[in-house]
Amino acid sequence: MIETLLNGFATLFVIMDPLGLAPLFLGLTPGLSTADRRRLAFRACLIAFAILAVFALIGISVLQALGVSLGAFRVAGGLFLFWIAFELVFEKRKTRKEKDAEAAMTEHDVFEIAAVPLAIPLMAGPGAISAVILLSGALPGPTGQASLLLVIASVIGVTYAILAVANRLDRFLGQTGRAVVTRLLGVLLAALAVQFVADGIASLVAGSRLAG
Repeated sequence: MIETLLNGFATLFVIMDPLGLAPLFLGLTPGLSTADRRRLAFRACLIAFAILAVFALIGISVLQALGVSLGAFRVAGGLFLFWIAFELVFEKRKTRKEKDAEAAMTEHDVFEIAAVPLAIPLMAGPGAISAVILLSGALPGPTGQASLLLVIASVIGVTYAILAVANRLDRFLGQTGRAVVTRLLGVLLAALAVQFVADGIASLVAGSRLAG
C-alpha cells in the first residue's frame, strides 16, 4: 500500500503541476495583494479537494453502475495520463492552460476564478479525476479510502504552499527552470501511465481467462 500511495502522490502532483500553475496563478490575479492571493488560493484548493474527494469515494461505484471494469478504466486512464505526460514534455499543456486562464479573465471576476479555472480544470481536471479513480480501485476498503483522501489532501496542501509563494518561486525558477522541471515530471508521469496500462491489460487478461 505504501508504494501505491507514493505513486499516487507523485501522479497527482505531476498532473496538477503546481510549479507550472504558479505563473498562471499570478497572471490570473494581477494587482491583488499577497494576502488576497493566498485567500484565493486557499479557496481554490478547498474546492479542488472536495471534487477529488467525491470522485475518490464514489468513482468506482459510478464505473460499476455503467458496467465498466476497473481493468478497462485502468487502460483508458493510463492512456489519458500518457497524453498529459506527452503534453508536459513538449509544453503543449502549458499553452492549453494559458488559454483557459485567458478565457477565465474575460468571463469571470476575480472571486469566481477560485472555482473556474483554478479549481476546475487547472487543479481538479479530467486527468486528476481519472488518476483518483484509478487509485481508488487500487486502495479498497475504509483504510485504503482514508489513505487516498490523505494523499489528495497532501498534494493539495503542497499546491497551496507553492501558490502562496508563487511570486518568489516564479522569480527563483525562471522560465528555464520551470521548463526543465516540467519536462522531468512529464517523463515520470509517462512511466506511471505505462504502469497503469500494463496493470489494466493484466487485469483484463486475467478476467477473460476466468470467464473462459
